[in-house]
Amino acid sequence: MKLIYDIHDKPPFKKNVVFAFQQMIAIMAATLLVPMIVTAYGLPADPAAALFGAGIGTLIYILCTRHRSPVFLGSSFTFLGAYAASIGQNYGYWGMLIGIAFAGLVYVIIALIIKGVGSAWVNKLMPAVITGPIVTIIGLSLSGTATSWMSTNGGDTYSLLTILVGVVTFLVIVLASVKGSKTVKLIPFIFGIGAGYALALIFTLIGIATGCEGLKMLSFQPFIDTFGTFTIRSIIDYPKFFFLKAIQTNGTYTLDAAAVANIALIYVPIGVVELAQHIADHKNLSNIINRDLITNPGLDKTLMGDGLGSIVGGFFGGAANTTYGEAIGCVAITGNAAISTIVLAGVGCMLLSFFSPFVAVINSIPKCVMGGACVALYGFIAVSGLQMLHHVNLGDNKNLFVVSAILVCGIGGLTLEFGSNSITGGSILSITSLAVALIVGIITNLVVNNGKMENDEASYLSEHAKTMAEVDLDKPAE
Repeated sequence: MKLIYDIHDKPPFKKNVVFAFQQMIAIMAATLLVPMIVTAYGLPADPAAALFGAGIGTLIYILCTRHRSPVFLGSSFTFLGAYAASIGQNYGYWGMLIGIAFAGLVYVIIALIIKGVGSAWVNKLMPAVITGPIVTIIGLSLSGTATSWMSTNGGDTYSLLTILVGVVTFLVIVLASVKGSKTVKLIPFIFGIGAGYALALIFTLIGIATGCEGLKMLSFQPFIDTFGTFTIRSIIDYPKFFFLKAIQTNGTYTLDAAAVANIALIYVPIGVVELAQHIADHKNLSNIINRDLITNPGLDKTLMGDGLGSIVGGFFGGAANTTYGEAIGCVAITGNAAISTIVLAGVGCMLLSFFSPFVAVINSIPKCVMGGACVALYGFIAVSGLQMLHHVNLGDNKNLFVVSAILVCGIGGLTLEFGSNSITGGSILSITSLAVALIVGIITNLVVNNGKMENDEASYLSEHAKTMAEVDLDKPAE
């Protein structure tokens, strides 16, 4: 696609601050939700600390990829089952920190292996006939979250009014992106979420005045918690970093060699599974910014950045990080792939995690508003996956079987469950539907195509690679 700002472009600082703020809003809800869920599991976690962890993790990723990949890292939902298992087995804060470190080391080790053997195998093992539908599934698998938030505002009660707020949010984003000025087109989510928040606030005030609970969409509790008893912490407060909580609970949870080994068995397989999403996300972003990130900066560097970013982010925030589809969707919709924007967003998350009013405002954004924004974000992810299939001959049954198998297994939610955890009631190891779909797709492709790409796709990739090879990534784009 045609970018307004390429990776090395530097938008004017004032505009870039606004662009970075939009990136932060796009990733904020999901990043803050993970520690809230961890708290519900029985281990109190601080959303502000997770925000700091996402910011510092992103900066580490940018450094590892030599400022060539506009990716934001945020709290991963894939590890929620692992968190529940380690908390359920009473491993406490240190158990989660050790587990996140194990998962991050998986990426680091694979990165070192790839550095030695190269990444050419990626295009052979995962051609567009596989990565296209996988990326589509990533978008579609998230769609349930968007529609659920719109329908119930994150609760249990269905409401047409919350759907209306979500639809208004979405339509304002669309209008800003399609009909707005050049500047407005770069920040459609700020306009959309702002409009949705204002409408939800109006409904809430009417609900308070009339006593109608169904109209109360916006919770003022975050503001009450922050300003109810006004102190200096109502303005500035340090995040309750996860490693500090771990230190404070030294001796509370027993961790011996057997426990550490068990933690590794819980977290390491999920780290391996996440590799599929990492590759798919970077192939998707490569397609959006017209640069092959698997080749340059290289899969070894993106994996190293993701792994180290996750370890450090988890150390501070208590949640393993991962590449965020919301951020990639934001790049696709706005046409802004500037690394400087991602860096500012990372720094902004770290700074604003100390600013209590900002955290309160973010925590008060109704889920129905974020649901409307996510319709655009997740939809773009799904469509970008379909665009990858443009050069794949779907008239050939060999390709058709590969794509159909991936879509059915992924959208249908086929998972593989191993063992039974008596404490949590779940499985010891669960392979997600995304990973299962990828495995089925690879096996099917190897069976019908012997691992070879179709001539038209191979020709396209060859030409595409040749074009990318002519781009000097050390120089700013003109």
